[in-house]
Amino acid sequence: MNPKNSSPTIDVPTARALLANNPDVLIVDVRTPGEFETAHVPASINLPLEQVDAHLGQIVNDAGGRILLMCQSGTRAAQACTSLANAGLGGATVITGGMNAWITAGAPVERGRERWSLERQVRLVAGGIVLLSVVASIWVPAARFVAGFVGAGLTFAALSNTCAMGALLSRLPYNRGAGCDVDRSLARLRNERQEA
Repeated sequence: MNPKNSSPTIDVPTARALLANNPDVLIVDVRTPGEFETAHVPASINLPLEQVDAHLGQIVNDAGGRILLMCQSGTRAAQACTSLANAGLGGATVITGGMNAWITAGAPVERGRERWSLERQVRLVAGGIVLLSVVASIWVPAARFVAGFVGAGLTFAALSNTCAMGALLSRLPYNRGAGCDVDRSLARLRNERQEA
């Protein structure tokens, strides 16, 4: 699910080299706190996508343009990068392939309690709704329209590079994990900038 967009990107080996040679560069992980808790890059900052949108001005002011954005596959990170660029932050870059690529490359990861990724949850819910509506249509023919509605939603999600179902699932308590201390994450951005 890596988006086709104009967000600047960097591959994992280049990102690792940049991090090793530039201690002022930070990774901002825009996944849900639950996903972050499962596995994340050491020393990365968790700032979920909806929090990025809610604190754009403060992030632009505090980040100083030296952040790498990461999510599970790159889609949410690209959305965050676009939002930040539109708000005036020119130096944010998306790590291509996100956490999936980071893990595949054998890069260091801190692991916690295992949870399903948001993308996997969307596939389960969408597939389950379609399957149930097709089976239900044996007895209630109108149920087939539910499957059509889900298919239309998935098509729209692909065309618009957004996912309403994913946004809804990200709000479930299961995906919140231990929580994201937004103030602490923003303070880390501010402090790292002052030290640089």
